[in-house]
This record gives sequence, structure tokens and C-alpha cells, in this order.
Amino acid sequence: MRFFVLREESALNIFTFAKNILISTKQNSMSDSKPNQLKKTLGLSFNIAVLIGGTIGVGILRTPGTIAGMLDNYWLIIASWLFGGLYVLIGANSYAELATMLPKAGGSYNYIKRAFGDYAGFLSGWFDYITNAIPPAFYCIVISEYLIILFPGLKSYSTVMAISLLIAFVLLHLSGVKNGSAIQQITSFLKVICFVCLVVACFMYSGVQLAPIPKDNSFFQIGLIFGFFKSLQLIIGTYNGWNSVCFFAEENDNPSKNIPKSLYSGVLLVIAIYVLVNAAFFHVLSIENVAKSNLAAADVANIIFGKNGAIIVTVISIFSLISILNAFMMIPPRILYGLSRDGFFIEKGTMVNKGGTPIVALLVSSVFSLFLIIFVGSFELLFTFAAFISIIVWGLAYFALIRLRTSEPDLLRPYKSFWYPWTTILAIVASLAILIGFIFSDPKSFAVIVGITLISYPLFLVLKQYKK
Repeated sequence: MRFFVLREESALNIFTFAKNILISTKQNSMSDSKPNQLKKTLGLSFNIAVLIGGTIGVGILRTPGTIAGMLDNYWLIIASWLFGGLYVLIGANSYAELATMLPKAGGSYNYIKRAFGDYAGFLSGWFDYITNAIPPAFYCIVISEYLIILFPGLKSYSTVMAISLLIAFVLLHLSGVKNGSAIQQITSFLKVICFVCLVVACFMYSGVQLAPIPKDNSFFQIGLIFGFFKSLQLIIGTYNGWNSVCFFAEENDNPSKNIPKSLYSGVLLVIAIYVLVNAAFFHVLSIENVAKSNLAAADVANIIFGKNGAIIVTVISIFSLISILNAFMMIPPRILYGLSRDGFFIEKGTMVNKGGTPIVALLVSSVFSLFLIIFVGSFELLFTFAAFISIIVWGLAYFALIRLRTSEPDLLRPYKSFWYPWTTILAIVASLAILIGFIFSDPKSFAVIVGITLISYPLFLVLKQYKK
């Protein structure tokens, strides 16, 4: 008798279990079909493309000259690029766990919010948003300037071209995520091919090098350490974008596998390109000549390719800029979508069209980018300020990983970072060291960041009250 009772209980348990699975599946299906749900249409190839596209830009073509002027030593310059790359690679190790653990739109702020509460998430989210919302308008203007180099007759239409380019990309992304993904993969592939060709051409060059330009040692009176941290700030700015894949985690068809693969492979590819480009430039020009160049790539290309050198670098720059522009047209709306969903922006910010694009967030971000370009003084100002904020956000994310490992040990972690906690602790120590160096080398940007932080808390309280 007891046997039959046990069998009935077992059958009932199995039935209940199956029923729960069906209910859960139905709920998930219903949630996936919500009108404002992002679509899981992105894969590994897009992840790698958006990492490369969102990272490699004209920064690597412009910053080598400035960095050469600061450090004046071949091996120290190469070591600086490797140090920046190693720091990013260690960071990718931690972000791979965070992004697969919480695969949500918006990236870093999700992890920081989960670990340290709403205000920390609000502040880091808006920091991240500001950093990523500035570049699109800036890149539109720079692309128009490069087009004028190729077609001088368009000189009087610079602003019109920049606005037209911005509108064109807005329309492209309004048409759907798949179109934006296709453009990203094509432009990123072309960008890598262009850089590989430039590097190969430099190493094949065996002509007569220019005579070294006499050095101006006035800078070195300030100190090599100052120069190192200032250079590192530019280098971090050039690497900025390495965690782009995390912003799209919610739209990835298999985040548990694709995000770690794309982070490691993408970051290693970027490091290789950056180090090889620097080595290639110094193979053609002396450090003194590179240091005196505002656009080292153009001077190198002029030596190798003659009068067509400037045209070749301009074409490479345009491909680089189109790819990075496309990536940065996609990133800020994802951050704003996540902020809106958590009540840190207007509710309509979560509106998604049939193509999977957060349309209100895209339109707001485009207007915001166009407005902010007025306040961007120079290329280096944009890079250094973005690097400053990025270091803060990344550092908080690393702290969040340790906090969540302690506070929520049972949270599902499809991927766990290598050699935890030592790699994460190393990332935190490196972030703090770089941040302190940035504060001393760039106090103006630090003052702006402090000002934004002070203003943010009253705004957070107002939003919190409104949310109630």
C-alpha cells in the first residue's frame, strides 16, 4: 500500500515539476514577446566587430606623436602600449564574468548597481553614458573634414556633411539592429585590412630615413613619471571601447559563450595592432620625427607612398571613423535603455521598434551628441576626459565583482574569471594607481568629474522621489 502511495506522490511531484516548467516557459515566451524587449539577434561575429570597431579609431593614428614627445624612448613607448593592453586584458577577464552573470543592456552600471545600490548605479551609468554619447557627433565632424581632404570642393559644406552623416546613421539604426550589425562587421573587417596593409608597408620600407629633428628637452623638466601617466591617459583613451560587447549582452544569442570569446580575442587583436603600428612607425621615422608630428601616420605614409600617402591615410581614417561611429551610434542608446528601465530616465526610453532598436534612446542620444560637440575643445581633451571617467567606471565594476562573489555566492555564473580574486585585485590596484596618476597629471578633468558627482546626488533624489 505504501508503495502505491509513494508512486502516487512521485507521479504528483513529476506532474507538478512539468507544470512549473510549462508555466515558466510560457512566461519567458510572453516576456520575450513584450513590445519593448530587445531582440536576441546578435552573435559572436558582431561582438568581435563591435569591439574592434568601437576601439580602433584615429586615436592610434594621432596619439603616437604626442606620446613619443612625452617619453622619448622606444622601449618605454612600446612598454606603455603593452601596459595599457595588459591592463585592459585583465579587465576583460573580470568583465567576462560580470557580463555573463548579468547579461543586461547597459553594461557596467548593471553590475555596480547590483553590488552597491541605486545611487552607485545611477552615477556610474550616467558617467558611462556621457563618455559614450560625446563621440558620435565628434566623429561625424572629423569624417566630414577628411572627406574635404579628398574632395576640396566640399569645403564650404563641412557642417552640412556632418549633420547629414549623423542623420544617415540614425536612419540606418532606426531600420533595425541587423542592418547596424552588418555595417559594423563589414567596416571593422575593412579597418583591420587597412591597418595590416599599412604595417606591412612600413616594415617593407628600406628607403632613406629623414634626419632626426633636434629635441626640445623642456618637457622632461616636468618629470618622466608625469609624462608616463599623461601618455597612459592617451593610451587608455585609445583602448577605450574594449568592453563594447557588454552593452549588447541582452541582445546576444549566446552570451555565456560569445562574450568571453569575443572579449579575449578582440582585446588581443587590438593590442597586437596597436603595438605593431607603433613599431612600424618607428621603423620608418625616428622618435624625434614622430614626436614633432601631429598625424604621424600621414608623415609615414608620405615617405612610403610619396604624394599619395596623405590620400591613403585619409582613406584608412575614414574607414576607421565610419566603423567606430557606427559602434558609438549603438552603444549610448543601450545604456540609456537600461537607465530608463530602472527609472533613471524617462519611461519612453525603453521603447523598442520592430527591428529591435531602442528608438527614443537613439534619438535622444543623437541630439545629446550633437549638442555636446559644442563643448568639446579638442581631440586630446575628448580622449583624456573619456579615459578618466572610464577608469572610474571600470574600477567600480571590478569592486562589484568581488562584492557580488561575497554577497551573492549562489548567483548563476556561466563563466568565472581566471585566477580570481588575484586578477581582479590586480585590476583594482592598477585602476587606483592609474587614477591617482591621472588626478595629478590632469586636475582639470578631475575637477569636472567632482562637479558632476556633486550635482548628480540631488538629481538622483529627485528622480527617486518622482519614481515613487
